[in-house]
Amino acid sequence: MNPDPPEPDHEAWSAAMSETEVRVDGHDLTMAYRDEGPEDAHPVIFLHGIPTWSFLWRRIAPAFEDEYRAIVPDMLGYGESDRRDSFDRSIRAQEDALQELIDDLGLGVVSLVAHDIGGGVALRYAAHHPDRVETLVLSNAVCYDSWPVEFVSELGLPSTAEMDRGEFEGRLDFAFADGLYGDEPDPEFVEGLKAPWLREDGRRALARAAVATNTNHTTEIDYDVIDSRTYCIWGADDVMQPVAYGERLAEDLGGEVVRLEDAYHWVVEDRPAGYREALAEALA
Repeated sequence: MNPDPPEPDHEAWSAAMSETEVRVDGHDLTMAYRDEGPEDAHPVIFLHGIPTWSFLWRRIAPAFEDEYRAIVPDMLGYGESDRRDSFDRSIRAQEDALQELIDDLGLGVVSLVAHDIGGGVALRYAAHHPDRVETLVLSNAVCYDSWPVEFVSELGLPSTAEMDRGEFEGRLDFAFADGLYGDEPDPEFVEGLKAPWLREDGRRALARAAVATNTNHTTEIDYDVIDSRTYCIWGADDVMQPVAYGERLAEDLGGEVVRLEDAYHWVVEDRPAGYREALAEALA
């Protein structure tokens, strides 16, 4: 692990992404992803949540590119991936997209590092492919009946697509700037996570993503069949996905909990050095 990785800005991050076609929900859709590190190294796939995109991992994934093949996709409907209207953005559909990406890249056994609803995607994939996930790292992840949260549910209302830019950007500032533990958020983090949603189609795309949050897609998981080494690296002060859910996951999956204090939901931004250290130990 590189303990002090470079931190690309969001434009450089986007410019370095590749694309592939995946077929989900009867649609051929474009999925964008970052793919760095030795091609023959063990693949580690980083999955983001809502309302973020792959740039969430800017301080984490680059630190592992010397030792692992670090693959960081934008889920369908997010970031640089396909955001057209009228296809399913639920975690059930995102699991199908993940499988298509893994197959398209010719990957066998992978490790999954996942945050928020990306955790729900990772849990579903690990349950349906227990022999193809070596290590499962979950961070402030949706699971069981822990979601959706009120803030996200409200974004799923039709009024989000009609919101004026000022009010909409204020909602995003509340999520990204006010949602960090410290008093002075890094402006590149806030601006970078906002950027895809501030495009012309952004309000509609976020409304479609938010309305697709469905708690049934994690309550239906057979957690008993997951056979991966499991670590819950959790921001201990999160009120949206409390650490009690990480403790429940660890108990049910025979895993471990790493509590990162002084961290809310955006644990990878609140405690990047501590997160990198805990993740290095989990992957090792």
